[in-house]
Amino acid sequence: MSAMEDDDLMSAPGGSSAAVVAGAAEAAAAGAGAGLVGQEEVGTRPEVDADEPPKKKTKVPEAESGKLEERLYSVLCCTVCLDLPKASVYQCTNGHLMCAGCFIHLLADSRLKEEQATCPNCRCEISKNLCCRNLAVEKAVSELPTDCTFCLKQFPRSSLERHQKDECQDRVTMCKYKRIGCPWQGPFHEMPAHEDECSHPTKTGTELMGILGEMDQSHRRDMQLYNSIFGLLCYEKIGFTEVQFRPYRTDDFITRLYYETPRFTVLNQTWVLKARVNDSERNPNLSCKRTLSFQLILKSKVNSALECSFLLLKGPYDDVRIKPVIHHYAFSNDDSETDYVLLPICDSVECNKLLAAKNINLRLFIFQVQK
Repeated sequence: MSAMEDDDLMSAPGGSSAAVVAGAAEAAAAGAGAGLVGQEEVGTRPEVDADEPPKKKTKVPEAESGKLEERLYSVLCCTVCLDLPKASVYQCTNGHLMCAGCFIHLLADSRLKEEQATCPNCRCEISKNLCCRNLAVEKAVSELPTDCTFCLKQFPRSSLERHQKDECQDRVTMCKYKRIGCPWQGPFHEMPAHEDECSHPTKTGTELMGILGEMDQSHRRDMQLYNSIFGLLCYEKIGFTEVQFRPYRTDDFITRLYYETPRFTVLNQTWVLKARVNDSERNPNLSCKRTLSFQLILKSKVNSALECSFLLLKGPYDDVRIKPVIHHYAFSNDDSETDYVLLPICDSVECNKLLAAKNINLRLFIFQVQK
């Protein structure tokens, strides 16, 4: 190349020859890279809508997930018992959460102490009218994991009951020969081996008769109760009514809560029912065990003794569980009040349901004994 040609290249637009060559190489490399990228995208990536938001690709580590569950536990727990609710969740007007058991217990305590029930966290007033259920928290709690009491594996709370009842291989079961007295109980996976070796199927008839006789006693007691009720239904004079216990306070120096119904008429006679809490002990609000006892009072004057059988059952719109118990009493003008007898509710939780309500609604049956 001549010196003139060198000078022409040096004076050409775009700078030196080296710069021109470098620029061309970069352009070629960029084009090739773009082609490769385009091939990779076409071959391996699906078509994506431009308006669709990008998907999250980060995965929360298990350690962080555990910490999140702990944080949710502290956020969603009941403000009274500090445990996760097992059923309904109520909230005060400021949003503080209470499980159904603690909420009913607070209302019952306020009734016993003659005070307005308040939220234990912010002290705002609470009642069945002011508080409402929080369905979002109930759903969230049902999805949190918890340990199975038998196999100690974790399951969502919503599926734990089904797992423990039907699926867990470590759940406690009883031998199929329990009906003939076998007392064995153990893990479900050990049941087949036990039943193969169980000695009760080989017992003699004399041995089995003794075992079955003891088992029949409890069944006989239940049948006796129901037969007594069916016998009462055959009486000529039968009356029933819905009764409403209203709360009152005694006039003593230390006031006590008691309940009384308005006068009502059954079997052409006027009656009153009274009820008291824990047999009118001094501070029933300090006791975890709650009971209700009642008495039936005849207000009418009678010409002769009136012998009656009576029992209290739950009302048609209540969910309290009451086991029927029949009581007998002979009423007269000089002896018109029965002794206080326990209202046969199942436990203190059921008693708190009654105490938390403004009024207690039950159904009374009276049967006049034929002479």
